[in-house]
Formats: sequence, structure tokens, C-alpha cells
Amino acid sequence: MKNIYKSFFAILLSAILVLPVVSFAGNKDRSGQAGASELLINPWARSSGWGGVNISNSTGLESMYTNIAGLAFTQKTELIFSHTQWLKGSDININTFGLAQKAGDAGVLGIGVMSLRFGDIPITTTNLPDGGIGNFTPNYLNINLAYAKAFSNSIYGGFNFKVISESISNLSATGVAIDAGIQYVTGEKENVKFGISLKNIGPTMKFRGDGYSVSSFLPGNDNGKFTLEHRAADFELPSQLNIGMSYRFIMSEVHSLTLAGAFISNSFYKDQYALGAEYELKNYLMLRAGYVYEDGITDNTKRTTVFTGPSAGFSIQVPLNKEKGSIFSIDYSYRATDPFSGSQTLAARLSF
Repeated sequence: MKNIYKSFFAILLSAILVLPVVSFAGNKDRSGQAGASELLINPWARSSGWGGVNISNSTGLESMYTNIAGLAFTQKTELIFSHTQWLKGSDININTFGLAQKAGDAGVLGIGVMSLRFGDIPITTTNLPDGGIGNFTPNYLNINLAYAKAFSNSIYGGFNFKVISESISNLSATGVAIDAGIQYVTGEKENVKFGISLKNIGPTMKFRGDGYSVSSFLPGNDNGKFTLEHRAADFELPSQLNIGMSYRFIMSEVHSLTLAGAFISNSFYKDQYALGAEYELKNYLMLRAGYVYEDGITDNTKRTTVFTGPSAGFSIQVPLNKEKGSIFSIDYSYRATDPFSGSQTLAARLSF
């Protein structure tokens, strides 16, 4: 028991020491200088429904985005398929699949695949600015391989290895990144939780391909054809540090309410503060809402993000086999934006 408290105080002390540093980490002057910004898109319905505020109390497969430590709470096997209409009206669609499997007494293995589709984009040239010579389709693909473990009844930790792929017809970039996280659970009814996660830590990426090559001729010599190749600059990944806590009010065997807060420090974007709440009715119905604040978000002339802050969602769960604990659920979330008509996520989940 003493070791558990020592570990908790070590986590808390780390957060206290890191917080003054990361409080000034969000640098608006560096906005737009990082690449692979799709790593900051939450493709899951439950956690995005309350703004990803559940850093401390995320559980199961969706923890691969918020805090990988929560993957350790997977009971047996969990499957999720999620579809997101990203910035509705932009024709961007995100399909995500995930599988989590209990491995041993305390460990859990997870795999997740996130694919972005932008539709067909007309090919244009300087001579044909209106197109008419075909289309190309950008492809973004993120593959996640994760492992999480319960180190005790109170401490959970994990890490997530990512492979990042971005490509068009004649250019592509590939990179890798690592997430790590830890959660601490306390309270008489295990209703007080703390969490820290570090995301998207990895080497720089760089685009390569024939798209940087240009054929030309030497002046005055039509036979002197040669190829010029532009050098592409490296770009960094959008690393992020999250610190959160939550408290669950257990009002009866039927009703409960969870309040959560989080601080999100971005290396290449403004820092964010998130608040959220989730109401649960006997594990059958869950309603959630959240708000993510950053400097200037309430002013249209100063806001530098398409998101306006509010989010909401719900989950409907149906027990398939009470003896085995099998559950099927439908999850939905909505995130408000301006412009566009918001982002919507619909997911089907199976736990067995």
C-alpha cells in the first residue's frame, strides 16, 4: 500500500513540476509549422462527445486517443467501428477500426486503424487551371499498436506506437510516433481519478516522390532536356501533453454523474482547457457534453480554430449476455464548428 501512495505522489509531483513549463508551451507563432495534424483528430464517438476531457477516466479501446493507460481497463475483447463526417460540407470522411484484447492477468493489447478520405480532387496545371485531365485522391492512414497494463488496483499505464502515412499520386511521407500515459484511481468507491498522457513524440517527417521533379530544357537548346528536383523540408509532429482529473458522483445504483477537467498543452498550437460531464443511467444510457476553451475562441476575429468549443453525445448500450458480460452499444457525438456544419461521429461497439 505504501508503494502505491509513493507512486501516486510521484505522479502528482511530476504534474506539478511539468505544469509551469507546459503552461507556456502553446506557441501561436509556431502554428502551421507542424505536419501530420490528423494526429490531433479524435476519431472516436464517446470521448469526442465531451471534448476529449476524459484524460483521467477513459477506459477501453477509445483510450488509444485520449490516454493509452485506460486501455488496461478492457475486460476481455472489444471491437469498435467508427465513421466521422469531418467538418460536414468539406466531403472529408474518417473511418476507424479498433480491436482490444486482454492478454494475461493484467495486460491488454490493442490495434487501431484510422483512414481519412478527401474525395476526388481535380488535377490542375499552369496550362490547365480548370482541370479536365483527371482526378487524384489523397490518402492519410494511421496505424496504432498499443499495450497497457494494470500495475496495481490504483495505477495503470501504457504506450502506443504509431505509423503515419500520407500520400497523393506522386508524393508520400511516412513517420512513426509514440504515446505514453498513466492513470491513478483512488477514493472509497474508486470515483476519483487522475491522468497524464504524452502524445505524438517522434522524429520529423519528410515528403518524397516524383512530384518534386520538374523537366525542362537548357536555354537555346531544345535537345538539352534535364530534370530539376526540389528539396523538401522536414516537418515536426504535433506533440501534446495532457493532464486531467475526474470525480464520479454515485447518486444511486441507477444514476451517476461524472465531472472531468483537463489541461491540454500543444507544441504548435494554443493551449486548451476542457470541462465535461457525463450522466449514466444504469449502464444503459449515457449522455455527455463538454467545452474546450482556448485563447480567442469566443471572438470570430481572433479565433484560429474551426471549432467553437461545445460538443455533445450519447451512448445506448444493450446487454447481449449478462453472464458473459457481452454488450453492444451505439455511440454518437457532435462537435460544433464555424464555418462548416460541425463534425459528427457514429460508432458501433461490441464488448464480449
